[in-house]
Amino acid sequence: MSLSVMSHRPEVLPEPGPDLAAAGAAPESSVAVTGPATLGRAAHTVRARHLAEIAILLVMLTWGANVVAVKAVIADVPPILFAFVRFGTAFLVLLAVLRWREGSVGLPRRDILPMLLLGLAGFGLYQDLWASALGRTTASNSALITAATPVSTMLIAAAVGSDTISRAKVIGAAISLSGAVAVVGVTHGFGFTGASAGDLMTFAATICWACYVAFGAPVLRRHSPLRTATWAIGLGCLGMLPIAAWQATTFDPSHIHAGTIGLYLFCALLAAAAANVVMFEAVKILGPTRSMLFQFLVPAFAVILASIFLGEAIVIGQILGGAVIVSGILVSRLGPLSGRRV
Repeated sequence: MSLSVMSHRPEVLPEPGPDLAAAGAAPESSVAVTGPATLGRAAHTVRARHLAEIAILLVMLTWGANVVAVKAVIADVPPILFAFVRFGTAFLVLLAVLRWREGSVGLPRRDILPMLLLGLAGFGLYQDLWASALGRTTASNSALITAATPVSTMLIAAAVGSDTISRAKVIGAAISLSGAVAVVGVTHGFGFTGASAGDLMTFAATICWACYVAFGAPVLRRHSPLRTATWAIGLGCLGMLPIAAWQATTFDPSHIHAGTIGLYLFCALLAAAAANVVMFEAVKILGPTRSMLFQFLVPAFAVILASIFLGEAIVIGQILGGAVIVSGILVSRLGPLSGRRV
């Protein structure tokens, strides 16, 4: 699953422009002088925000559907081989977009090695674990467990000094992690084989992504989200290459059919490439904080779509566990408690 934009620290994301209140806060005398222009800008701001919110909803739906699509594809294609081809394609597309938007595609020499390590953790090892795990567990469990990633990110970022810890974050982390444990317990139980191993590997994958964000904070602040995501994905493909090459030797191409190609195009061009670019633009309008609130829809969409298209049963424990995970993340972001450090 690709969550490269949503998991960046807010500092690297552009702040939003003036909100509606700022645009329309002038006294009546000022409005009388510049009325049509001011009202026009306010209307444009409202329209832009509504379009941005719709765009983010579509991105969340795309990312939820991506979990289901990958689960369907790896029934016929080895998971790491598919991940390598998918993200390799996304890298080429994002490289072209980067050249178009920013006029260059390179990285400073000092950032090549750090970005390589970040890419290997956040995309290479992450995909090695997540895609392989998805072949063992359900799409629903995968989406619900990865929903707790922000909590792991906060804890690791605090441990390495790139963020501060607070009472609210500790309490929220405990709540979210208990929700993730509940999801695993009520569906597959605990163990190191079968679906339980898949759940455990999925959780390990979230740790890789958390390390990518936590350790990469200094690098992420020096570059745009688009440049960071492009090169993290491209260099991360190197971490998938050895296993992908090995899986290619045992892969039977006759398993590929029209549906496989369609899902591949969806995962590579829409979920991994286009959705990230759309998210960049939406964040510019809404800001990172408001945009991040939509991320909780991803597991909800994934669970519903997995039930419809994969026939996965929706267990009441999954719903309750997912609600606990979301509650914990919301608690961890409470303002009043965040100033009290533990």
